[in-house]
Amino acid sequence: MDKVVKKIRATEKQSRQNHLLGALPDDEFARIASQLEFVQMPLGTVLYESGDKMSHVYFPTTAIVSLLYIMENGGTAEIGIAGNNGLIGMALYMGGETTSSRAVVQRAGEAVRLKAADVRAEFARGGLFQNLLLRYTQSLMTQISQTAVCNRLHNIQQQLCRWLLINHDQLPADKLVMTHDLIANMLGVRREGVTQAAGSLQEMGVIKYSRGTITILDRKGIERIACECYQVVSDEYDRLLGEYIPDNLPAPTARSSASVRSALLKRKHSSKLPLNEAGISSPVER
Repeated sequence: MDKVVKKIRATEKQSRQNHLLGALPDDEFARIASQLEFVQMPLGTVLYESGDKMSHVYFPTTAIVSLLYIMENGGTAEIGIAGNNGLIGMALYMGGETTSSRAVVQRAGEAVRLKAADVRAEFARGGLFQNLLLRYTQSLMTQISQTAVCNRLHNIQQQLCRWLLINHDQLPADKLVMTHDLIANMLGVRREGVTQAAGSLQEMGVIKYSRGTITILDRKGIERIACECYQVVSDEYDRLLGEYIPDNLPAPTARSSASVRSALLKRKHSSKLPLNEAGISSPVER
């Protein structure tokens, strides 16, 4: 991506649309402000491939980026999602320069980025910047591990609901442009399974799907259908970052964060896995 990006200094307003940067105190933000670059992120843009040496940490503002694991046979499965609530490139401040996953833009939008050297320098100061990045890293590890569990034990409809809710939390509106083929690639399942699951959700009146666009009609309905995995991920993010994020949410995303997050903190999900005759959670056929 570096070869085609025109370097434009990001404004404070642009930068603070990312919740992590928005949570920084003025003195810490001022130290990195001049190094933050604004970037456009078209749909399908690959930020890095597996094994690539990373040059920047990306802080999405309106874009959503998918972390994909690619198998030798070309099969893919999404292991995590990062939007305005997080970042891409944690290997740079965790002691490495490469990762085994691919980062690709799944929703076109904007982001700001910071060079590797500048990230490491500010991280080494040990202030809130370091604290926020470490806390976010732990929350992302929870998302990755819970996604693995969900993909193994829950049916496609539950997986789709989890995926929709995580994306919806980071959208400024109720519409997501995404084909069934792309969703199938993200979930690592067959397209027919996604089509059937989406059709069922549409019949229930919780979503509307038309010409590659999914519209969320009834979020609470989707929450009821979803497995507990979404709630586990959401609760962990709130536990680790909730004290910093709510007071720093930008106005454009207030609907998908402040009000939703407040409701989530009050709600305790009670879904249970289906058990087989031995009393063990049964994996669902794919």
